[in-house]
Amino acid sequence: MIESIHLRRARIELVAPFRTSFGIESARELLYIEVSGDGSTGWGECVAMSEPMYSSEFVDGCETMLRRFLIPLVRRNTTAESFADSVRGIRGHYMAKAVLETALLDRQLRSANSSLGSFLGATQSSVRSGVSVGIQQDIDSLIRVVQGYIDDGYLRIKLKIEPGFDIEPVRAVRSTFGSDLLLQVDANSAYQLGDAEHLARLDAFDLLLIEQPLPEEQVASHAELSKVVRTPICLDESILSLEVAREALDIGACSIINIKPGRVGGYLEAKKIHDHCYERGIAVWCGGMLETGIGRAANLALAALPGFTLPGDTSASARYFRRDVTAPFVLKDGRIDVPTGPGIGIDPDPDFLDSITHRRDEIPLSN
Repeated sequence: MIESIHLRRARIELVAPFRTSFGIESARELLYIEVSGDGSTGWGECVAMSEPMYSSEFVDGCETMLRRFLIPLVRRNTTAESFADSVRGIRGHYMAKAVLETALLDRQLRSANSSLGSFLGATQSSVRSGVSVGIQQDIDSLIRVVQGYIDDGYLRIKLKIEPGFDIEPVRAVRSTFGSDLLLQVDANSAYQLGDAEHLARLDAFDLLLIEQPLPEEQVASHAELSKVVRTPICLDESILSLEVAREALDIGACSIINIKPGRVGGYLEAKKIHDHCYERGIAVWCGGMLETGIGRAANLALAALPGFTLPGDTSASARYFRRDVTAPFVLKDGRIDVPTGPGIGIDPDPDFLDSITHRRDEIPLSN
């Protein structure tokens, strides 16, 4: 039975600023949910950013949503599954739903002494790891950064691109590191359908995929783009649910899907998307949102499912943080181990987490 819920706000600095087509992040404003009961505490990490740039959601808005609408739905016997059912009538707010669902799921699995990987159906004990490279100030800087990640052992490189920083940077990376490098690009919705011929120039570089080239609402336009661009189109921001994923695949808007649990409302929905794609033979991979070890642990469990055939953004802790809130995740021969302990399989370092926390509130349970 659930005995208490706490909402924690914290802040952690990144090892280096991370630039995408929609802005620059130098730190993460963190929101965690702690659900306790039966001697176990479950953890969830909200993936929303400080500003509504990647998504319409942002971390302060998620806190308001959790306090006013989502946490009041939790009763002492609420499970992750019953919570997911109870919020179906609430439109949107996927990231807010996901953090609470994850904490509920983590607690109930810890109480049952079962791992998240086992619950989801993981078939791998470690997952192949790629890395996302932010937009750099110039091509020389980009080459140095990519070389560093290759030296670290990452198996796939993802380059963030935007208009004015796309064709030549990709050309430089491909020519420098050769055709064997697994290489893909991510536009974060920076282009329009009128840029199709320009994006088709990327076909020359044998990329794994182009991720989310057009705005998220323009799913049908991605189908039109795929008629011009030979490189596989992968959708990220557009995929908010199993229903959207199914329709996007049906109309040919994409041939690969990036599954981010926080973006689709949690791990229960993420598994449904995985299972649907697996049945159709569609490749999926697990994207990242600069999560700390709490969110990273859960993502690794998901990425260990059989349909995740492409390296994801489940990078090592050191890629983003000088010190993580958990024991660090370490890259070994291009792979990261999936936690096997109960729930998400890892606990935060209480002293360090407290040191970066600026507020922790208990939220009363409804009767």
